[in-house]
Amino acid sequence: MKSAFELAMERLGGELQTYTDQQKAELAEVDGLYDSKVAQAKMDADSRLQTAAGEPEKAEQIRNDLVVELASVSERRERKKEELRNSFKKNG
Repeated sequence: MKSAFELAMERLGGELQTYTDQQKAELAEVDGLYDSKVAQAKMDADSRLQTAAGEPEKAEQIRNDLVVELASVSERRERKKEELRNSFKKNG
């Protein structure tokens, strides 16, 4: 019996990609790398927020900068994972 996801992929003309254990490990490595970048950005922002205590405008700018940085990290993560997935298709 096919899952709803598999049925939707068939209807949309997509294919369900299966990965080897090695490929899954490579994708997980990318996630781990970018998870650490997210954690570092949050720690840096927290540190900057502590120094900005009593300065609401500065604190707001730090929060806005964090949102931008997290979006950038997320975009780079997905781009790297897509590059890997494409290389799997070419080499597979």
